[in-house]
Amino acid sequence: MSLRINQTAPDFTAETTQGTIHFHDWIGDNWAVLFSHPKNFTPVCTTELGTMAGLEGEFRKRGVKIIGISVDPVESHAKWKQDIRVATGFDVEYPLIGDNDLKVAKLYDMLPEDAGESSEGRTPADNATVRSVYVIGPDKKIKLILTYPMTTGRNFDEILRAIDSIQLTARHQVATPANWKQGDDVIITAAVSNEDAITRFGSFETVLPYLRKTRQPTV
Repeated sequence: MSLRINQTAPDFTAETTQGTIHFHDWIGDNWAVLFSHPKNFTPVCTTELGTMAGLEGEFRKRGVKIIGISVDPVESHAKWKQDIRVATGFDVEYPLIGDNDLKVAKLYDMLPEDAGESSEGRTPADNATVRSVYVIGPDKKIKLILTYPMTTGRNFDEILRAIDSIQLTARHQVATPANWKQGDDVIITAAVSNEDAITRFGSFETVLPYLRKTRQPTV
């Protein structure tokens, strides 16, 4: 099944480094980031999991829970975490899903149905498409999907920036322009009339008839 933004994130039950989870229950009323890896003990992924561990507090401030998944057994994850600490200096304290039966990778459209039923004997290249990031809202809907090649490490600052935008635009009738970051001006959506914009935002700039900018709402 192909996944799209605003679809419900598929639910599943899986073993993790912190025990069995039911994904939607685990998310609860929080936001969540699920990020996937094609194999344990791969160099780029090792740096990514450590970087994510170092940023866990930033995600927590935004009400976001993080969870990783790799196409390998949970027992292997425990050994990998030791390497991640050596390479990055950070301990992975968020859960890592073991997907040695490939069920979650298939459920999230990262591997085809004919990929088999075991990670045994599969190389990172066999699982190269298991390199996606999913941002999921408290409503369990997918808000963002990013997929990276194996040779390109993910930019987690960009994921945080995108979450800031998604959360802001969920609260207010605004959108964020290219390269927006916290504190920059935002775009007023077409659903808001000029009169309503003055009431909501105080003032705005009309750049084009369809492009109105205002200060970022703070409440």
